[in-house]
Amino acid sequence: MSTQIRLTEVTKRYGSAAPAVDAISLTIEPGEFMTLLGPSGSGKTTTLNLIAGFETLTSGTIALNGTDVGRLPPHKRNLGMLFQNYALFPHMTVAQNVAYPLRERKVSKAETARRVAEVLELVQLPGRDGAYPSELSGGQQQRVALARAIVFDPAALLLDEPLGALDRNLRAALQTEIRRIHREVGSTFVFVTHDQEEAMNLSDRIALFNAGHIEQVGSPEELYRAPDTLFTARFLGDSNVFDLGGSGGGSAGGSGLGTSAAWEGNTWSVDPATVTAHPGVATHAAVVVRPEDVRIAASPAEVPSGANCIAATVRDLEYMGAYRTVMLELSPTGPLGRARIDALDSPLSLGDQVTAWWRPERQRIVAA
Repeated sequence: MSTQIRLTEVTKRYGSAAPAVDAISLTIEPGEFMTLLGPSGSGKTTTLNLIAGFETLTSGTIALNGTDVGRLPPHKRNLGMLFQNYALFPHMTVAQNVAYPLRERKVSKAETARRVAEVLELVQLPGRDGAYPSELSGGQQQRVALARAIVFDPAALLLDEPLGALDRNLRAALQTEIRRIHREVGSTFVFVTHDQEEAMNLSDRIALFNAGHIEQVGSPEELYRAPDTLFTARFLGDSNVFDLGGSGGGSAGGSGLGTSAAWEGNTWSVDPATVTAHPGVATHAAVVVRPEDVRIAASPAEVPSGANCIAATVRDLEYMGAYRTVMLELSPTGPLGRARIDALDSPLSLGDQVTAWWRPERQRIVAA
């Protein structure tokens, strides 16, 4: 049975310092793959440990399928846990490691053998039941740890940066396996990472943490294409950012923006659908444009009608395999901008004077 996890006004303090987790509320739906994403110290791992019961609540409630478990010890919450360091018993075989949670729950030998064989098949380790951890690769050890975490049919599986110690190629392979296992098992997964690509690849939804708060919750596409704040836009992917300041840089309106926005002598059209509903837009806004949405024209005459544009100077060209990143000087004092072009289409040279342009519907006006 899949489990709903509901956090309501959850707070964790350590002494008199600012809260590590500050009154967060989040509902993780049954069978959902939810990722807690954020930089180090943002509160994501503390939140996972609060759900697991490894940390005690300062205030707030944590409920599993409507039952408050905030004061229960970890072993009474029936949650599986997968760590970065595997935490396998070196003196036990693969089968013994996987069977350990079942022995602790007094499951019969016959049922234990059946479940162990079944879960080793699920993680694609059949026939390795007699091996010891030292005889396995890092990826195989992580599969064993995953098998042990799900063999007792936990209410939910909590994963604390489980792929952090693996190399890039192995991480990618195990991401695919974790996603497959999640689909096959149908259980609720709560995954912690600081890696944005990992979060984007795995998640049904992402809760983005920032300084003990949840900045935004949504699907990977929602957070990437429709960030509410500048923090979200910058944390998930590259962005061209034009700070509009406290007035919104445009004509007066409820959000400080009307049909146009002004930045350093440039006036751009604003599509109302691209203005986030975040209340912070009213006091300080910024225009965000993703590099893949920026096109480059040799002159203003080549810019399509209705597009927003800005004069730019090519400062660098970076070959990235599938594409090239063009580094653009957009103003003498501002940060460099970025555009992406096809790797095989690179008529540009350093120092070229060009016009960068994008469609108004492809920008996002966020709270800065």
